[in-house]
Amino acid sequence: MSRPVIGISTYQDPARWGVWEMPAVLLPAAYPRLVRAAGGLAVLLPPDDAEDAARDTVAALDGLVIAGGADIEPARYGAAADPRTGPPARERDAWEMALIRAAIDRQVPLLGICRGMQLLNVALGGTLIQHLKDHTGGLGVFGSHPVTPVAGTAYADAVPETTMVPAYHHQAVDRLGAGLVASAHAPDGTVEALELPDHGSLVLGVQWHPEMGQDTRVMAALVRAAGERAAPAPRTPDPRSRAPRTPVD
Repeated sequence: MSRPVIGISTYQDPARWGVWEMPAVLLPAAYPRLVRAAGGLAVLLPPDDAEDAARDTVAALDGLVIAGGADIEPARYGAAADPRTGPPARERDAWEMALIRAAIDRQVPLLGICRGMQLLNVALGGTLIQHLKDHTGGLGVFGSHPVTPVAGTAYADAVPETTMVPAYHHQAVDRLGAGLVASAHAPDGTVEALELPDHGSLVLGVQWHPEMGQDTRVMAALVRAAGERAAPAPRTPDPRSRAPRTPVD
């Protein structure tokens, strides 16, 4: 059986190689490495026009990952920008939000990581805390803290015990979006995972960065759900195709 195809969102930033410096489509290599380690086939999704391209892109995938990165523009959830919120990435917000909506509409398994979890919440009408402390290890350094699952959730099925996770974020979920439930928390009460239950496919967000650790279980849950979706349904024999029985004297 072929590996499930897992698309990962990317973003555009200036980059330099050789004598060239120009806009480039970027993604930390740890993301596709984690997909491969979990048994999936990683493909990178360059930014495109939002609505039509997002639907066509998601239709070609077995599963989708929305990667971490820049702060979401607060106007998307009806808030004024805190001075500590980063500059807006409007085109990225629009593209990834369209990917999320297309995946939910088509019941394509979805995993949001850090920013990706926050954007999933905003896409479903939720809001964000724009600044909190102690969820990094310092500027440019990943921190580590425990995350405890909520019993009975899909996240708890994948990771049933409290685990230490690599984290680097200063924003977090505030009011949950429509239909979402919290499925893990940090000791300070921060929502560390959320999901959309009873949807027909896995829709999961995690606030930390599993690609920066050794635990593949969160990504493996996505790959497993993607594989189940991609697997062909068993064929039911057509009784009309059976060979006629030869009469016995």
